Amino acid sequence: MKRILIEEITKYIGEKVKICGWVDSRRDHGKIIFIDLRDVSGLAQIVFAPNQRAEIYKVAQKLRTEWVIEVTGRVDRRPKGMENPKITTGKVEIGAENLTIFSEAKTLPFETSDERKEVSEEIRLKYRYLDLRRKKMKENLTWRYKVIDFMRNFLKNRGFIEIETPILTKSTPEGARDFIVPSRLQPGKFYALPQSPQQYKQLLMVAGFEKYFQIARCFRDEDPRADRQAEFTQLDIEMAFVEQDDILSLTEELYSELVKELFPQKTITQKPFPRISFEEAMERYKTDKPDLRRDKSNPDELAFGFVVNFPMFEWRKEEGRWDAVHHPFTRPNFENLGGQARPLSENIKEMKKNPDKILAFQYDFILNGFEIGGGSLRTYKPEILEAVFEVMGHKKEDIQKKFGHLLKAFEYGAPPHGGIAPGIDRFMAILMQEPNIREVIAFPKTGDNRDLMMEAPSEVDEKQLKELRIGITKN
Repeated sequence: MKRILIEEITKYIGEKVKICGWVDSRRDHGKIIFIDLRDVSGLAQIVFAPNQRAEIYKVAQKLRTEWVIEVTGRVDRRPKGMENPKITTGKVEIGAENLTIFSEAKTLPFETSDERKEVSEEIRLKYRYLDLRRKKMKENLTWRYKVIDFMRNFLKNRGFIEIETPILTKSTPEGARDFIVPSRLQPGKFYALPQSPQQYKQLLMVAGFEKYFQIARCFRDEDPRADRQAEFTQLDIEMAFVEQDDILSLTEELYSELVKELFPQKTITQKPFPRISFEEAMERYKTDKPDLRRDKSNPDELAFGFVVNFPMFEWRKEEGRWDAVHHPFTRPNFENLGGQARPLSENIKEMKKNPDKILAFQYDFILNGFEIGGGSLRTYKPEILEAVFEVMGHKKEDIQKKFGHLLKAFEYGAPPHGGIAPGIDRFMAILMQEPNIREVIAFPKTGDNRDLMMEAPSEVDEKQLKELRIGITKN
């Protein structure tokens, strides 16, 4: 007999079915044993009576919570007055005719069925596979899947192509520290995990794909920070032959339709999404990610917005140099200098002379006081990109060494292009009204980047280090 999901048993009243799952709870009423069995779809009440199947009843007496079992039996309506309206299968029960115990379970370190009991996050992360049995966590990850699925279909229906880009790539200065990976076959050389697919998606525009997206994993080796993760997920979008308005309008359409379709109980504060300049945001709200909700005590209000016209560069006092506010691939906006009609060489000269006066075609996507994404129009002219790196203090030989592949690609016909990369984790935390992003990630790390469940990072044995020609210096 084929196993069915518990949510389907109401279709089989009077028939025999086979279901599998975890023992959620056990109740003994006299000699009758009641088991609530749980699978991914829901709960079902199983009845074991001694006068029906004595040998099965004897095995059932051993059952404890979280044991994994298989039950075969007939689906019957519950006696009148014994229905449970709180669950979808509450009008039926299964009279057990056969029972198989797949595996037993030790006493759990914390209750998974009682959402009200407080459990320390350290214990939850150490036993994450148990924490994920909780109803709330299953709902969070299920909704995460639905949101990502909606995004994929939305973009697919508008001519976008999902393309995966490499995880092992080249270490380049883009902002945060890279995670580096040693190469065994090229001793002394290293890969880096991508902080974002930034250069690859620009190369895809040079390749002529025009509309790209992916659900991308990104990696940043940052110092411990609350509510950040060393690896995170973003919706990565890039388009050719577009202006800033095209990208912001597409983003607004995507998120408006997503909320309407999946979260109709939530209201969007203002449409079209307001667009606020960086200067206005700092003067009026004292932050570049203002909370634009009308009623900040209403968790079902979603105040989307865009912050635009960021400065291109900022002065790093501790390093004594200029740095890109967003990243070096952002296109400078020469219009505020009145220089759009001037020769490119003059605009570049002015940028090098007065970096503080240059704005950028950069924009942040905000929601309820959080930045949930960012993007820009990209530099596609090699001479501008090279000049940006020079403003940031890079020498010409270093620029060629680290970014020569991109500069060379731009010499073979690069279209104007731009994109945006909204974060999935932060957006989901806001939608699910969770206090931090760890509640919407299946296997998150702590604030200092430790995986308590896998006990990572960990030491590796001496043989592996020798193969990689790496030595460890101990204090």
